[in-house]
Amino acid sequence: MAPLIAVIGCDGSGKSTLSADLRSWLANRGRRVAGAYLGLRSAAMGNQIKTWPLVGIPFERFLARRAGQARDKAGKIPGLPTALVIFGLSLIRAWRFRKMLKLRAAGVTVVTDRYPQIEVPGFYDGPGLSAARPDSWLVARIADRERALYEWMAGHVPDLVIRLNVDADTAFARKPDHGYDTLEAKVAVTPRLRFNGARIVDVDATIPYAEELAQARAAVDSAIAA
Repeated sequence: MAPLIAVIGCDGSGKSTLSADLRSWLANRGRRVAGAYLGLRSAAMGNQIKTWPLVGIPFERFLARRAGQARDKAGKIPGLPTALVIFGLSLIRAWRFRKMLKLRAAGVTVVTDRYPQIEVPGFYDGPGLSAARPDSWLVARIADRERALYEWMAGHVPDLVIRLNVDADTAFARKPDHGYDTLEAKVAVTPRLRFNGARIVDVDATIPYAEELAQARAAVDSAIAA
């Protein structure tokens, strides 16, 4: 399998920019390289729903509340429809993941924006149905299926994880459409993620970008050489 480099970090840490620049840099050096987005784009979907006439904003708020309940460790997953939607999004992520594996098998170096993990359920690219309690045996079965899917994805350990560290205030300044509390929670979780023992290089995402990119390039060079 060709090298796999994952760029992870809280929203607003600059994952998309850095992963794109790393791909361009590797391609300019003659390496076959491709990108893979392994998130859910749930925020983008929510913003799109808000544009629907009349019902968009209240419907998006309803969906957001339901998703929030599924992330609450003290609560219950709010019904089968919510579980099916969350599981469906996870299936889309797994489909993207399989495409990424095919690229690697064909000798293409892959740089991902985000990476699935199983250490922190409910958010941050973790299983969406493993935090709250299921409210029925069927929802419990779906949650088990989703958990197995994430265990399979997380079992493919990246050759390098570039972990972008940022504070909540900076993240919110860059992503003002995101909830501050959610960003703060992601900032707190970021240092805890281990990605099944992957080699992790921490990069301060608040330093001048030229320095950040140079550190990331050096880490990629080292990982590929190894």
